[in-house]
Amino acid sequence: MAYILLLIGMALLIKGADLFVDGSASIAYKFHIPTFIVGLTIVALGTSLPELSVSVTATLSGSNELALSNVIGSNIFNTLVVVGCSALMRPFVIERRIVKRDLLWNIFITFVLLLAVFNRQLTWINGLVFLVLLACYIATLIKNTKQHQTKQNGSEDEEKIMTVPKSLVFICIGVAGIICGGNLVVDNATWIAQAWGMSETLVGLTIVSVGTSLPELVTSMVAAKKGESGLSLGNAIGSNIMNIAFILGIASLSHPISVTLFNLIDICILCTIALLLYFMTMRSDKMSRARGAMMVILYIVYAAYIICR
Repeated sequence: MAYILLLIGMALLIKGADLFVDGSASIAYKFHIPTFIVGLTIVALGTSLPELSVSVTATLSGSNELALSNVIGSNIFNTLVVVGCSALMRPFVIERRIVKRDLLWNIFITFVLLLAVFNRQLTWINGLVFLVLLACYIATLIKNTKQHQTKQNGSEDEEKIMTVPKSLVFICIGVAGIICGGNLVVDNATWIAQAWGMSETLVGLTIVSVGTSLPELVTSMVAAKKGESGLSLGNAIGSNIMNIAFILGIASLSHPISVTLFNLIDICILCTIALLLYFMTMRSDKMSRARGAMMVILYIVYAAYIICR
């Protein structure tokens, strides 16, 4: 029964985030908020809400290992599997803008996390630092997006606009789904871990992180199918930055998060993966099928390692 409830929880998280984004974006369009601002804030937040719900709920319930490992596992999955599978479906060329801005920000924030966890605990001070870094990153995004923004036909936005009451209903149902889903995922993932003698860290790095990363994976696979595989890299890296800066920022502010030795090892692996992706893109801006296969194989190796340890 716990496995069914876990799947139901993940479904509620994903659908809840989807409804929240639709309702919020519709209200934003209704009040003529620019599209790129909606994308950088509401949509980015929406795809990270499953991880946020799980991490904050886990932190408040005392499951600190699950809170941190969920973020670490999601970031590793995003980088290796989401980007790797998109390249396998259809090779793509990486924009220089993403390399110079997002990949460097990803490396920087990941190493800030590494430095923070050496104290073996993430406190409200670390949470505040993460949120300040997030504000700086969003400011950089807005500045760069304004410089490269092209004029869009207003009819596209009109199609996305719902009435305000309907938008509010979507938002309320979405938030309820996210909260209920988060509670179901944390409670049942913890039960499964105890029943099988697994650590919360292992469950967070595998079952929970993969489940909460499904929105990013689905988005990227759909983009790849439509011939827009390049979007997957921006989607995955943007989600990684949001996961650390926003989710751990909020979770650390709500309650201190204890850090285990395994957490420290996994963050070192995450830093290595972030550097690997950057140097790969510096060597060549084409993400080929061979590179995609290599990234997926690396994730399989990592998964085998964390299960065996």
